Amino acid sequence: MFATVISNILDPVCLLTILGGVAMGISFGAMPGLTSTMGVALLMPITFSMAPNIGMLMLIGIFCGAIYGGSITAILINTPGTPSAAATVLDGYKFTERGEAGRGLGISTIASFGGGIISGIVLILVAPQLAQIASSSMRRNPLHWPFLD
Repeated sequence: MFATVISNILDPVCLLTILGGVAMGISFGAMPGLTSTMGVALLMPITFSMAPNIGMLMLIGIFCGAIYGGSITAILINTPGTPSAAATVLDGYKFTERGEAGRGLGISTIASFGGGIISGIVLILVAPQLAQIASSSMRRNPLHWPFLD
């Protein structure tokens, strides 16, 4: 199953869709006031004509790109593009004041990429166990029984 998922994601159409979603997400995240969830909500109609797996990958790309994009304005103009970049303002803008904006953006890019990859791996490894815990706790409560298979 895991190999099937990886082969689907590495399909050239899927990769281009993810890349396009990330580019649109960075654009949304870099504009102060436009959050990642707003970007997903506004761009969701684009995915209605796509295959479900491709549309979901595009929405994931938009979300991840917007989270990263918020750090661009936080570092360059001392205004977080998204609420998640509020802490980046504290240290990131100091790089710009010293004339090291590129270094600050590079650190932000590497940290965002590394955190995304690590959290994705942890999610893949932990999600089945969390699903079992949730399912077993729902089976104990009779009020949840109508919602189970």
